[in-house]
Amino acid sequence: MPQIGSKIRQLRKAKNLNIAELSNMTGLSTGLISQIERDKVVPTINAMLKIVNALGVTMGYFFDEEKDISAIVRKNERRIIVTNDKTRIYEFLTPTYNRKIEFILIKLNGCTHRSENAISHDGEECGYVLKGSMVVIIENERYVLHEGDSIYFDSTKTHVYENYDDNECISIWAMTPPSW
Repeated sequence: MPQIGSKIRQLRKAKNLNIAELSNMTGLSTGLISQIERDKVVPTINAMLKIVNALGVTMGYFFDEEKDISAIVRKNERRIIVTNDKTRIYEFLTPTYNRKIEFILIKLNGCTHRSENAISHDGEECGYVLKGSMVVIIENERYVLHEGDSIYFDSTKTHVYENYDDNECISIWAMTPPSW
């Protein structure tokens, strides 16, 4: 994951916010925000979504470096986000600039049910399981998906993807509007 702390700090200051105000907007502690801004801590996906929502940008804002991006994303050129515990890997299958839909390959490596909190964001999403099994929890309702199954939901509802066994699960997701 690239160092994004300085970009968060620059954007926060450009919006005339101090750390305490960003803390109130996100529900994250001032200490955590300070550590993230100094690249001392890698934020969780949930924390990052709270920050981007409060600052009015998408996750892509922190990862886009070029403005002339090809329509093709080669396998070895994907942007990849790995969670701190390495059980969740997000590979972006769409270019990062000026798009209206997001396409992501998600790998759940082994048992992940302890690692992430449910999130919500504007839009809709749908997913398809390529390999293994997963559980999608939407507003506390559990949906078990196996290889070949798909799901669609309103992503303003809290949701989380989980894997309850030691086998890898690989799924592909489309989300609109992009939240990363």
